[in-house]
Amino acid sequence: MANARLGRTEQITGWTFIAPALVLLGIFMLYPILWSLWMSFQVGKGMNFNFGGFANIVRLTKDPVFIRALVNTLTFLVVQVPIMIMLALLAAVALNDPKLRFRGFFRTAIFLPCVTSLIAYSTLFKSMFATDGIVNKMLMAVWIIQEPIHWLQDPFWAKILIIIAITWRWTGYNMVFYLAALQNVDRSIYEAARIDGASGWQQFWQITVPMLKPVILFTTIISTIGTLQLFDEVNNITQGGPSDSTLTLSLYIYNLTFKFMPSFGYSATVSWVIVLLVAVLSFLQFVIARDRSK
Repeated sequence: MANARLGRTEQITGWTFIAPALVLLGIFMLYPILWSLWMSFQVGKGMNFNFGGFANIVRLTKDPVFIRALVNTLTFLVVQVPIMIMLALLAAVALNDPKLRFRGFFRTAIFLPCVTSLIAYSTLFKSMFATDGIVNKMLMAVWIIQEPIHWLQDPFWAKILIIIAITWRWTGYNMVFYLAALQNVDRSIYEAARIDGASGWQQFWQITVPMLKPVILFTTIISTIGTLQLFDEVNNITQGGPSDSTLTLSLYIYNLTFKFMPSFGYSATVSWVIVLLVAVLSFLQFVIARDRSK
């Protein structure tokens, strides 16, 4: 009986300590999620809204701006994430070489962009990639292009600019995860493969990639989530233009809520599209990784 009473006392004490955190999580996380789900079924402008059933879902299928934002977001996801993951992996492998000099400097230099101010680097990119910016001047100086590229005015090049910007910012972030994982790989495995005549690329594909598969899955999922929520770069560099060519789902939600006549119900519905995309794509990535590991 004494042990049971002591166990109950410990449980009560434990719940007492974590209760404030649970209350805060409920207020600032669970409640907003449930509220947004309820709002996704509301129609109307501003604070004048009422229950509309599936009207917002039907509106999604007929909204060309939403479809454009969805296509743009998926385009960034399909093009940028694989490029970033591969660059981060290659950089990690190169910077894990103990014979490389100034490894600490290169690691810091590649990681620094992800801790740089979003506003500062977005403004810098906007200036660098202007029609008369330094990037065009350099490309013309080495005869790669004959006339300036309209990075901010051309829909195709605006997408390329956003891809370059987010790749520059987040490659180092993913590289850190790969570097940390590579520290736990026994170098004798590579030495044995080298003795057996395996080339550098064979070691990379047959040893490095399989051993880093859990980390690659993790970075792919968080990069997928981040890209589906892409907002800062497009808002600060292109404002979704030109002609909505770089408009993303997150920026469209912002516009629906704060820029246009507020449509809280419809913007909540669009936000749940992102939730569903994250859930489905994360599940598919887990399934693919699991099947390949069998």
